[in-house]
Amino acid sequence: MREELYAELHSRPFQVLSSPARISYLAVMLSPDHKQKEFEHFCCLYENFQQQPPSQEGVCYEVDFGSLRVRREKHLEFTSYMFINTKTNEQVSPFDSNALSALPQGWLAALPGTIIAAFHIAIEDARTQPEPDLLSVKSGFESMRLVGSRPQNGDAQVWTTFQLHSDGCGRFLIYNKNMSDSQLGRMVQRVVEIETYRLMALLGLPIARKYNSQLAKMDEQLATTTARLADSTEKLDEQALLAELIDMAAWVEAARAQTTFRFSATNAYHDLVLKRLTELKEDEVSGHLTITEFMTRRLTPAVRTCKATGDHLENLSRRIDRVSDMMRTRVEMSIQSQNQHLLASMDRRSKIQLAMQHTVEGLSVAAISYYSVGLLKFIIEAVYDKGVHFDKSLVIGLSVPLVVGGVWFTTRKIHKRFLLLAKAREEQEKRSESKK
Repeated sequence: MREELYAELHSRPFQVLSSPARISYLAVMLSPDHKQKEFEHFCCLYENFQQQPPSQEGVCYEVDFGSLRVRREKHLEFTSYMFINTKTNEQVSPFDSNALSALPQGWLAALPGTIIAAFHIAIEDARTQPEPDLLSVKSGFESMRLVGSRPQNGDAQVWTTFQLHSDGCGRFLIYNKNMSDSQLGRMVQRVVEIETYRLMALLGLPIARKYNSQLAKMDEQLATTTARLADSTEKLDEQALLAELIDMAAWVEAARAQTTFRFSATNAYHDLVLKRLTELKEDEVSGHLTITEFMTRRLTPAVRTCKATGDHLENLSRRIDRVSDMMRTRVEMSIQSQNQHLLASMDRRSKIQLAMQHTVEGLSVAAISYYSVGLLKFIIEAVYDKGVHFDKSLVIGLSVPLVVGGVWFTTRKIHKRFLLLAKAREEQEKRSESKK
């Protein structure tokens, strides 16, 4: 993998830009179904300019069509297009013409996906012509409030508004004072990434606002549920309360599933924006906010809102888990109490059954003795009929206590045997449990 690892450092080379130039930039978010269609649509540009298209997808493509240079980059969530036109007309305003006009007719309208960032960059060469006054600069931004700075320690001047203009795009005006083409390309790349990552970071803000109002209601509902659980005087419907907690937990987990990635991406993009702002090395333009000041003033609170919403969801999930644990403990205690009552009832029933069993055993002894004496009577009469003379009634009478005693003794012996077997089984089970 050495070749791939070395090539990775050069997969997104910096632009080399000369001034003056007109640049149009698009960042397009694509669904999985649109990614292949978007690449095929990009290849159509080659065919329109009669060049050979690439055979397979790549991370970064840069192609020169003569009057138009196109740079396409693939990112994790979006694909970016940078259209560069170095043939400018100095007689018109910087934003009266842009690089999109050099695209084939209908190509941009047929581009798959959703455009998340779209802005124009006008680069002027301050080394060959004087800088215009502030009123002229403001006219190019439709008289909106300007944000400006002198990046690269004053070697350039950048103006923007961070707003959409009448054409639905943002605008940046850059004056190159003392930068080489490579330095200008790197600075433009940083400006592009700042604006793109800023917009990508802000994608989490509408989601955070949507869930913040619902989280307040969920907090109140959980507080009410917890208070009901803590009130020992109120008789609770434990099944209904547990079902309510399950519904709340399901809502929170669904919200976390929908927001976790977006909020994590917001934090990552925000970190990238701050890093790129540091790399700009801005000096202040008198009377105007710098790009760094503007970003940290408005972007950072939005990112913190997303982070606070994510933390709120995590905290609510933990609280619901704790209340659910308490609810389950209460249900288990209730079940244990019911089991104790059930065992006590079973114990009473077993005692009654034992008493009934003793009664039945006494009747069984009497019945067995009665039938045994009857059988013995037949034997005595048979012996008497054979000529053995004795008092038949006396012998039968004397046999009755003997038979009853014998039946009772046999029954008790069988009882003791069963009890000994039961005790031996219990002791064996206890020894096996102790070994485990």
